[in-house]
Amino acid sequence: MPTKLIAVTIAIVVAAAGLLWWATAPSQMAGHSMTPPDTTELALGAPIVDVSLPGELDQKEELGKRAFEAACAQCHGQNAAGQNGVAPPLVHKIYEPSHHGDEAFYRAISNGVRSHHWDFGNMPPIEGLTRADVGTIVAYVRALQSENGIQ
Repeated sequence: MPTKLIAVTIAIVVAAAGLLWWATAPSQMAGHSMTPPDTTELALGAPIVDVSLPGELDQKEELGKRAFEAACAQCHGQNAAGQNGVAPPLVHKIYEPSHHGDEAFYRAISNGVRSHHWDFGNMPPIEGLTRADVGTIVAYVRALQSENGIQ
């Protein structure tokens, strides 16, 4: 058998084994999945996830909490827990920094977002927030995520 054919065969077998391992490996974060949770049993407007709160927030995160409560909580719920039938939780693996980096939040607020992970419909742009305001909101959401094992 030619050397190239053997090398290609080995590469294919290794790639297939790696893909199989990756597809069947348990999640690194217990309780979190990239798949949105089933919300059929929740009442309309009910929080979608349980959120553990950090013991304390730094000054930027505290400003972000206030800005979040004023501009985001109406849809995304108290402490970013989401609201069934309204908007998704931001304390969810889908929004972890490696999947939705900070810039995704800036763009979502300034441009809106087409629905793609959840079935709540499109998010409209949010007016009246500066980039600095959004930065504090992102800091608050990241603090909540970190407290809940999403990093």
